Amino acid sequence: MAQPLQSINLVAPAFKGINTEDSPLAQDTSFAEVADNAIIDRRGRLASRKGNSVVTTNKTVLGTDYLHNIHEFYDSAGNEVIFSTGNNKIMTGTTTLVDATPGSYTITANDWKIVNFNDHAYFFQRGYEPLVYNNTLGAVTEMSSVSGAHVGSNQYSNEVLAAFGRLFVVGNATDNTTIYWSDLLVGHNFNSGSSGSIDVTKAWPDGYDEVVALAAHNNNLVIFGQHSILLYEGATSPASMTLADTVSGVGCIDRNTVQSIGTDILFMSNSGMRSLGRAVQEKALPITDLSVNVKTEIIEVIDAETEPMASVYSPENSFYLICFPSQATIYCFDLKGRLDNNSYRTTRWTSVGHKSFERDTDGTLYIGTTDGIGKYGTFLDNTSVYRFRYFSPALTFGDPSKTKIVKKIKPTLIGANEETIFVKWAYDFETTFTNYEINVGNQVPAYYGVSEYAVGTFTGGILTTKPTVNATGSGGVVTIGLEADIDGSQLSIQEINVLALIGKTV
Repeated sequence: MAQPLQSINLVAPAFKGINTEDSPLAQDTSFAEVADNAIIDRRGRLASRKGNSVVTTNKTVLGTDYLHNIHEFYDSAGNEVIFSTGNNKIMTGTTTLVDATPGSYTITANDWKIVNFNDHAYFFQRGYEPLVYNNTLGAVTEMSSVSGAHVGSNQYSNEVLAAFGRLFVVGNATDNTTIYWSDLLVGHNFNSGSSGSIDVTKAWPDGYDEVVALAAHNNNLVIFGQHSILLYEGATSPASMTLADTVSGVGCIDRNTVQSIGTDILFMSNSGMRSLGRAVQEKALPITDLSVNVKTEIIEVIDAETEPMASVYSPENSFYLICFPSQATIYCFDLKGRLDNNSYRTTRWTSVGHKSFERDTDGTLYIGTTDGIGKYGTFLDNTSVYRFRYFSPALTFGDPSKTKIVKKIKPTLIGANEETIFVKWAYDFETTFTNYEINVGNQVPAYYGVSEYAVGTFTGGILTTKPTVNATGSGGVVTIGLEADIDGSQLSIQEINVLALIGKTV
């Protein structure tokens, strides 16, 4: 009597994102060993990310540099200006980048922090006089030339926060422990009125530290050091604010990683992504690492990074992106919910040219590259395809000691119109995979009675592909993979059914 086939049904494979931390043999099959250029879509499926649609057609002023910063200024009258920085210049525009650097102003670096405050855009970079723009001025100009300005070299800062009716900045070229605040509602007045300062040198809980980033949370001014965090309450009246709390053992490694997500603040520490709320709750022993499933991997990426990081929070896409520009890698943290270990589901974007981000007031996600300004949308990186990749953990069929002879692999795929899909498999942790190519032609949507309930709809339907792959080979464990070159059409994986014969003990 022939032995029946045993089945592993991977429903919504990679629903929990990637896990490169735990042993592949110990992992839930809802994890993935690899989930590249992917997101977790709103139905919980692993899906290809959107691409970068470049809108800049004239980037002469940028030269061979990339856009280090993108910033939207929107004043109370509804006037919008998109600023960007690169090639030691400040630029305006999206389709054509126009040099807006003050004529007498020499810039030799691109590490600007730009904020909007009281109908002005303010530009700060360590060692440089701050710049200011509003539509009345009509141009970017030195702060000292603005009517009513009172600014000194102490405000030649690299970090600025607009909050509580003021600007808050950090020291100058040599001072990383003094916080200065402007006069109420006057962002270019730091030397009169209700302006002031505070030295936090002696406030750090673990000895000397330096200010890396500032944030506002509830009524607190949050001061991120490299190794600790300070929270000052009563920041609406900063002259009388008091130290309300401190956090030891965790800090922020880059100001550009700090993102407010409404009820909480996310940031990158030297051990991965953290939550301010959890760090405060855990006090002197902050243990909740929101990137715990990729902990070792992301620490290695952090240590190798040679350029300022970039991040963005997109409520429309329910994700937080952290970009490591020199390594052309982005980690995408899905914020729709946490796993049992309090981590966010994580996917990885690879071989990307992304260098900076900006989410504008209508939810458009701008991307800065060497090509200029792009938008998150379509399913091409400008005009180039990109590779979507999924690989499962090691599948044991309940017993890694017995031989598995995989007979059939049956994926259910959504989308992928006119794209080539590669189904892959390998045994016993081999890195060379057997490859089966599926050419998906131009399809019509699946309809009720053909596609699965809640996947296809009666009126319009969606594209559904259900190929059957006859597999070969044998081993104690098997890894299943699926890759596709995304060329204008999104691909998501609904499920993968793996059928195998179970043989003798290996």
